[in-house]
Amino acid sequence: MSRPSRFLAIAAIAAASLALTACQSAPEPGAESDGADECVRMVTNSGGLEDRSFNQSSWEGLQDAEEEYGVEAEALVSTGETDLAPNVQQAVDSGCGLIVTVGWELAEATLDQAGKNPDLAFAIVDETVEAENVKPVVFDTAQASFLAGYLAAGVTKTGVVATFGGGNQPPVTLFMDGFVDGVAAYNEAHGTQVRALGWDKTAQDGAFTGDFEDVNKGKVLTEGFIDQGADVILPVAGQVGEGAAAAAIERSGVSIIWVDSDGYDTLPAEYRPVLLTSVLKNTRQAMVEIVGDVVDDAFTNEAYIGTLENGGVEIAPYHDLEALVPAELDAELDELRQRIISGELLVESPSAP
Repeated sequence: MSRPSRFLAIAAIAAASLALTACQSAPEPGAESDGADECVRMVTNSGGLEDRSFNQSSWEGLQDAEEEYGVEAEALVSTGETDLAPNVQQAVDSGCGLIVTVGWELAEATLDQAGKNPDLAFAIVDETVEAENVKPVVFDTAQASFLAGYLAAGVTKTGVVATFGGGNQPPVTLFMDGFVDGVAAYNEAHGTQVRALGWDKTAQDGAFTGDFEDVNKGKVLTEGFIDQGADVILPVAGQVGEGAAAAAIERSGVSIIWVDSDGYDTLPAEYRPVLLTSVLKNTRQAMVEIVGDVVDDAFTNEAYIGTLENGGVEIAPYHDLEALVPAELDAELDELRQRIISGELLVESPSAP
């Protein structure tokens, strides 16, 4: 499977003339288009459309694009592995000129269909596929996670924080790399010894639940971290992270950092009291930009990389836990943000796009 770092080896192609085409069911051989509206099809991974993560945010971005560009967007929801390739085939057969796929599970099917349909534009979210008509949509989440780790180290009362993932994959471990580096930076700046459990950046190994759907696994793993003293926890595991929030609710003084979307808005309201912040991927903005490029005949396979500089990644407001963050700490985070944007401070990871 291709990885973000390998994309740099691909030479950028000239701007492709890949306009969105008529939105309709797959035509019969020899049938002519009836001139239906322009359209885009999105295929979710097995997390489903309302995953409180990048399936959901990508879909929201395509809905924004509907309003801005007058295209029609439709999502094909995958409920399991057997749905993936058929859903991509169905998206291609729709007659739409832009196909969006979400996540590493869809990399193989995306590459296969892109090769068979060189005149269509494809975009894949949170993964890289090397093809002349596929645009990777990836995010340097380590930059924002660095801020989250620094924040966690600054607010912990126990001197212990933690992170875990759904699987040992670059889009996951990129968060974890940034988080532990942020904790280390806080220790260096303040002479503290805050410990980060769950991830060894040097070994590139740590705590994983093995999937992104079993909420109970997230709860059990989080309870283990809390038992070791952790009071700020970053789950990078999609829906599994809800289990971490459930564990935090049951234990006094524990807070959670959500990922991908603002958990304060996307998680059930009962978890708001334990949400410190979220590490955001602005997939929504990326989708609007890509649809615009296709409409304007400006689509290329050059990767969209979300950074702090372009607003593609960020940390969310502290919401109900704002009182936990001293003004001095918040000012430090602002300074760090600007140093990362300027290039003075490099946040590095082997999983960086």
